[in-house]
This record gives sequence, structure tokens and C-alpha cells, in this order.
Amino acid sequence: MISTKSERRTFAIISHPDAGKTTLTEKLLLYGGAIQMAGAVKGRKAERHARSDWMQLEQQRGISVTSSVMQFPYKGKVINLLDTPGHEDFSEDTYRTLTAVDSALMVLDASKGVEERTIKLMDVCRMRLTPIISFINKLDRDGRYPIELLDEIESVLQIECAPVTWPIGMGKDFRGVYDLINDRVFIYEKGDSNKLDESVFVDGLDSPEMEIFLKDDLAELREEIELIKGVSPKFSIERYLAGQQTPAFFGTAIHNFGIKQLLDFFVDYAPPPQSRPSVSRKIDPEEDTLSGFVFKIQANMDPAHRDRIAFLRICSGTYKTGMRLYHTRLKREVRVGEAITFLAADRQHVDEAAAGDIIGLHNHGTISIGDSFSEGEELVFTGIPDFAPELFRRAVLKDPLKLKALNKGLDQLCEEGATQLFRPLNNNNLILGAVGPLQFDVAAFRLKEEYGVDCDFEAVNIHTVRWVNSDDQVLLEQFRNKLISELAFDHAGVLVFMARTSVNLKLTQERWPNVVFNETREHAARSEN
Repeated sequence: MISTKSERRTFAIISHPDAGKTTLTEKLLLYGGAIQMAGAVKGRKAERHARSDWMQLEQQRGISVTSSVMQFPYKGKVINLLDTPGHEDFSEDTYRTLTAVDSALMVLDASKGVEERTIKLMDVCRMRLTPIISFINKLDRDGRYPIELLDEIESVLQIECAPVTWPIGMGKDFRGVYDLINDRVFIYEKGDSNKLDESVFVDGLDSPEMEIFLKDDLAELREEIELIKGVSPKFSIERYLAGQQTPAFFGTAIHNFGIKQLLDFFVDYAPPPQSRPSVSRKIDPEEDTLSGFVFKIQANMDPAHRDRIAFLRICSGTYKTGMRLYHTRLKREVRVGEAITFLAADRQHVDEAAAGDIIGLHNHGTISIGDSFSEGEELVFTGIPDFAPELFRRAVLKDPLKLKALNKGLDQLCEEGATQLFRPLNNNNLILGAVGPLQFDVAAFRLKEEYGVDCDFEAVNIHTVRWVNSDDQVLLEQFRNKLISELAFDHAGVLVFMARTSVNLKLTQERWPNVVFNETREHAARSEN
């Protein structure tokens, strides 16, 4: 394993479901030599499905159950790829994954352009000024005009878009892509999906080889490239790294075309591990002592183990097997015996890991999302948020004697971060909030299997929630007394306003101008308590 921190590249792939993210992920692993054939990730995933009822539930819904971190080497760099699932399994920890990366790769379907989930994920990236590369996929099928797609990226996602490659044709007429930076054409040859694209190319739009390759279409291509160069911004490394410009690539992941150019560009230009904010100071990745934060907790649903893995992003220093780390929230030292690293569904024990790497820590209920670890310093990393859920349901218990088990089960499920628990101030309801509807089915299933609690989730009249606070504690107490029927505590004990409608939220904000209504809540707030 390469130990130099500057040789890490840690990124997430974001897309709307069915844009081709799984295929692209697989092909990146193929180029990195991490798998030998396309379908290998899916194959291993299918093997895992048979291991437990939980897996079967997920399989029935057609959603991803592989570990969400994959590491592979490429051109002297160590690539850490974090997956962000789509479909109904899309949950809050999808957003939170983006807090653990230094850049992102956005995949768009050439026939559909910018879609709903892409917009939401992009909002999180923009909030953090995350550098983003765009890959416009499925050029082997008929799609929208490339210039129209770039315009849509700029107008909808509010980011400058600079094409790096440009498609020649589309669908059955797709011939390849023109590299605007290096003045060469990469020729498309539909082939074996397990065979790496050898990138046959022709140098220069004015070369004799180009005349032979494109014949009568060459004049049209020259005109198109001239137009694109005139209207599109040039790639700027400074603007890309500042999160102000997205370089765009075209290709077809299923036929391995355009991926090598994308990956080569990525390792050349994507940022290495960046400094990270904490409550007390910025942490530089080149610091010698280890520090990191937990951004995700994944329960392993294999009934034989029932373990949980806490995903730790290393922000500085080097992890070594058996080292002792300081757990800031609990104010105690812990020995980290066997951390793990991931490739798709496979886990391996890791002896050493550097800043930028993601390692898995075995968690027996003591580690929470947002927790910070160091080699002794009182560090609390910031920027690991809870987001306001989009859907809300009330837990309805079938056996009242199981209330204690229900409370314990919901607390532990919410600790994993895919759902949030709210306890109203004026009644004993237990309200679960989630981003996707599947989370309620998952919660009911797991409560029954793991805690012996049979419960349903029924709809409640809540449109959204906001975390509330004020510098004026007397005013906050008045607010609390006046609106007690619309307030709750979240699972960390922070006060929340439950809005019945968007109008209700707007009016309440207008009536209480000195109360702050937040759409997100920092995990650091709890860590300091």
C-alpha cells in the first residue's frame, strides 16, 4: 500500500437511479485491476443476498447491499471510491457520505440529463464546495443534444460546465469523442464489456488520418468544435478545485468507452486529501498524529455476527494495527485491534492506512455518527450533518409490554443514521423520520427480527422539521411554552419544530424572527455535550 497522503484520491459517485452509476463503478474497478470481469461486483452481491432475511428484503427491492467503500490502485495513486445508493434505499447517510470525500463524480444519462436525485446530491456538494467531474453516459444510445445537456448542468445545478471531451455522433452513429485539451479523437469500437478500452486515437483535427476516419463528416465536426470552443468555458484547474466549474466527459460505461480518459484526468487533477475543520482548529492531512471522524454506521445483517461497522475517514496521520485512539465524545482511550478495508462485498483486515483512506471499526454500540478520534487531542470535527427528513411515520406498537424494547430498538437504529427519531414534548408518540419510504419497512423488519418488537408505522401530519435555537434563552422558553404541541426532541435531545405544512413553517418563522430554524444539525453539537 502506498503510504504518501498526497497519493490518495477519495471521491464519491453521485447520480439519479439508472444513469449507469453501478456500471461505471464496476468499470473503474476493472481499470484499477480490482476485479477481473464485469458482473463480478453483482455476482458477489448476489452471493451475500442468501445469507440472511435482511438481505432477502433488500434483494426483493432491488437495492444495493455491498459495502459502500471500494479501494483500488491506479497509476501510482490509491483510489478510494465511495458509493451513494439510489432508488428507494436512498437515505440520509447517502448525503452524509459526501462529507467524507475530497471530490465527486456525477453521472448523467445522455437521454435524461439532470434529474431529481442529482440535484439533491449536488446541493450537498455545493454546500461544501466539493470539486465535481461530470460523466455523460449512454452515448451508444440516442440522447439529447450535448450542448443542451451542458446548458442544463449550468442552469439547473448552478455550476460552470467545461467540456473536456466532445461526442462525435450518438446512438448507432456514435463514432468516438474529441479531446478538446489534447486535440485528438478517440475512436469508438463496440466490444467485449470485460475488455479494457485500448483507446485507439487519431491526433489532430487537421491530420490525414482524420480525413480517412471521418470522411464527409469531418467538416461538420470541425465546425462544431469551433462553435463549442467559442461558447464553452475552458477547463480551469483553479475553478474546478474551488467547486465553481465541472469538467465534462462523454462516453458509454457499458462498452468501456470514455472511462480511461475520465480516470486519467481524475488522477491528474482531482484533489488529494484536504484539510478538515474542527471546533478548535483546522486539521492538516500531513500532520503526523492520527485523527478522523465517523460518517456512517453500517449494521452487518448476518445473524451469526450482528456486528456493526463504523466508517472512519482518516483526516491526518497513519493508522497502524493495534494502536490506541482517543474517543473524544466518550473521553476515553480505545484500542483499535482489527480495522477493515473494503472492496465491494469483500472485507479485508488492514495493517496500515493513511489520510484520505476509509477504514471500518468494529462497533459494539459505543460509536455514533459524527464521533471524532485522535491520538489524545480533544478534537471535534465539524461538517457531519443531520438533514431534515422528508417523510414521517408514527410507531404503533402491537404489544404495549414491548415499549422498552421499542425505545431501545429505535434508538439503536437511529444511531446508524438512515432514520431519525423524534419524541414530541406533549405526548408519548415515537415519530420516525426518513428520506426514503423503504426505511420504514426496514425499521419494522429489523425491530421484529432483532428486538422482538412487532410494530407498524402510520402516517402523521408533519410536512417537515427544523432544528430551533436562539441566543435569547428567555425568548426560546416562551417559544417552547407557546408551541409545545408542535415541538419535539430529536434522538440527541435537541429541540425540533414540526411543521404541518410549508405555510405553517413560513408563518411561524415570520412570527418568531429571533428564533433560528435550521434545515440541518451538526453532529459536533452533540459531541460537545
